[in-house]
Amino acid sequence: MLGDVEITEALLPGVGIRYEFSTAHGDRVGIVVSRNEDAFDVVTYPPGEEETSRPAFRLTRTEADAVIEILGVPQLSERLADLTRDIPGLAAAEIDIPADSVHAGATLGDTRARTRTGATVVAVVHDGTVIPAPSPRERLCPGDVLVVLGTHAGIARLRRILTSTAPAHAAGIPGKEQ
Repeated sequence: MLGDVEITEALLPGVGIRYEFSTAHGDRVGIVVSRNEDAFDVVTYPPGEEETSRPAFRLTRTEADAVIEILGVPQLSERLADLTRDIPGLAAAEIDIPADSVHAGATLGDTRARTRTGATVVAVVHDGTVIPAPSPRERLCPGDVLVVLGTHAGIARLRRILTSTAPAHAAGIPGKEQ
């Protein structure tokens, strides 16, 4: 179950895994993930025909990642924006990890983000995959996008820390000794 959507899963020996769900409009949709996860077949089911699927289209891994990026990040950001409108003083933002960041390759825990800024990383988007509630062991990679909640000042401090190209003490960032 994902939110209000019930997802069923079926192993297809020699093929992969099929995930199925019904839309709010009553359409039944299936996604068949190939064994080696290099192809994703999207199928639909005619009304009243639970066992007969019709191919809709096929996606490559890269195309599936693009769809995840399109649907996942904006939806998460939109939900957080709604939340911040309801709670005075709370802000949401996305922070990109640049290739030359001193934290590229470090873990989220290594940054001590919450301790140093009061801002909380609520998700990491890595190669199009959304990782909600990341653990302190989550490794930050160049190009990752961190979705954060906090005060405007806390988010600004966290942005300076994560995009810094100089060691923390040289960048004048308190709270981290090298």
